[in-house]
This record gives sequence, structure tokens and C-alpha cells, in this order.
Amino acid sequence: MLTRRLVLGALAAAALVAPAHAADDWKAKYPELTFAIVPVENGADTLNRWGPFVDYLSKELGVKVNMRVAQDYAAVIEGQRAGNIQIANFGAASFARAKITGVKTEAFATDKNGDGSTGYYSVFYVLAKSPYQKIEDLKGKNLGLVDPNSTSGNNVPRFELNKHSIKPEDYFGKVVYTGSHENAVLALSQGSVDMAANQWTNDNDSTLQQMLTKGILKHEDGTPFKKDEFRIINTSSAILNGPYVVLSDLPDDLKAAVKKAFLDTATKNKAVYDKIWDGQKQSFTPIADKDYESTIELVKFIDSLRKKS
Repeated sequence: MLTRRLVLGALAAAALVAPAHAADDWKAKYPELTFAIVPVENGADTLNRWGPFVDYLSKELGVKVNMRVAQDYAAVIEGQRAGNIQIANFGAASFARAKITGVKTEAFATDKNGDGSTGYYSVFYVLAKSPYQKIEDLKGKNLGLVDPNSTSGNNVPRFELNKHSIKPEDYFGKVVYTGSHENAVLALSQGSVDMAANQWTNDNDSTLQQMLTKGILKHEDGTPFKKDEFRIINTSSAILNGPYVVLSDLPDDLKAAVKKAFLDTATKNKAVYDKIWDGQKQSFTPIADKDYESTIELVKFIDSLRKKS
């Protein structure tokens, strides 16, 4: 005969056991996950840079995590919209675009810079040997942008040009989307464009610095470029580093596990994190959707400029 004490004891035991089982329930539905990033460099270097982190993430989550090196931000946006990409790294503007167009995604982390800040800048580079000292000097010349959904490579540059009452397609001889931050710098170094938009955190943390470190910027005679052969002629206000996101409709325990794995990286395996950014950044740090509200408004503003042109 069951007594009240036995019934209560059984219920208490079940309560203790249930959460442990429930914590793994999502693994049956998601035996594999996809993490997508948009490269600032070529695909092979991106795989080499991020591969160890994806291996770490698989180990921490207990399921296989596949890395997808997307062609552009639009591919990541649509992959998340379709539910094929569960985890992703966005730029601030591409995340804003995803939110504006109804993608059910949420930010949970970003990168903390070496100095502890979480922001960077959009800059316009020219070659130091050129006569150009300000944006107005480049009327009729060629402008290199990065990707239509890039924050520092398109949206903020267009915002900066608007401050100068410049409509890019009317003002410059040609506006070229190069596809990546590295390609924009390469186009400038090779003379395909006369001014290039890019991302810059400080003199030791930028796409340009990464390219110089790798030795991939070379003159026609094979000699390497030096940093002082490039000049910044315009710097934007600070931009919040892009977010790492998860699909909003994933199980809460899965989202919590992903967030914990990211935030624990610098403690559990600092070498893995340092490899991603050549040691230029400190760690992943928490972030939320609300932190990107101003970026969402910026993207809406850029959209309104396009409608007027």
C-alpha cells in the first residue's frame, strides 16, 4: 500500500532526475548544428582560422557542429530564415537586416577587443602616395565597397557620404562591391579602386593589419606593402561589434548551451579563441538584441536614401 511519504519521496526523486534528462532532449532533434560565418578573407584561411573553434564547440555541446563559410551576408540571412543555419556570426548591419525582414534570430554574444571595448570603426582608405586628402578630392574616381549588407563596408560608409551630401552612384566614376573586406583592400592596392571602405578597430586590429601580417599585400615586383603606404581619410563614429546569434525558436536549453560554450571559450581554450583573431581580441562577451536598436535605425535610414535616389 502506497503511503503519502512514499508518494512524496517518489515525486521528489523524479524532480531531481527529470532536469538531467531534459537537458539532453534537444540533442535528439538536433544531432547536428550549423554555424555560419561570412569571411573577411579567402575561404581556406577562414576554415583554418575558425576550424579549431568549431571543433571546440562540437565537444562542448556534445553534437557535431558543421561550419558553413557563406558567400555573403544575404546567404546567412536566408539560411537562418529557412532554419538551416542555427548559429551564425553577423555584422551589426546584416543582423539588423535580418531582424527588419522578419528572421527569427537573437543575439547572445559579441567580441571584446584587446582594450576591453566592444566597438570598431568604418574607415575610407586611400593609398598614401595618392593626392587624395579628403572625400571631396575623389569626385569621378572609383569607390570600393564590401557587401550590400556589410556594416563598415557599405551601410556606415553610405551614412558617412550622406553627411557630405554625396550620392555614391552619382558622385563617383564607379562604385564596386568587392565581396569581402580583404578584396576591398586588394582592389585599392592594385589600383582597381581609388578609395576603399573597410573595418578598423585600431592600428593593430584591422583587416589591413591581418593582411600585412599574412604577407598577402604585395607590389607588382613582389615586395610587400607597408602599413604607412595606406592612409585613412575618414573615420566613422564607433560601431558595435557584430553579434553571434541563434535562431529564436530553438529549445531554450540548446540556446543556453550554445551561449555558455561561447562565453567559456577564452577560459577553457584561449588558444582556440586567439587563433580566430590573431590574438587581437580578448574574448566573447554577452550582448542582446536591444544593443543593436541604433543599428536597425541606421539600416532603415540607408534604405530611405536608396528609395530617394
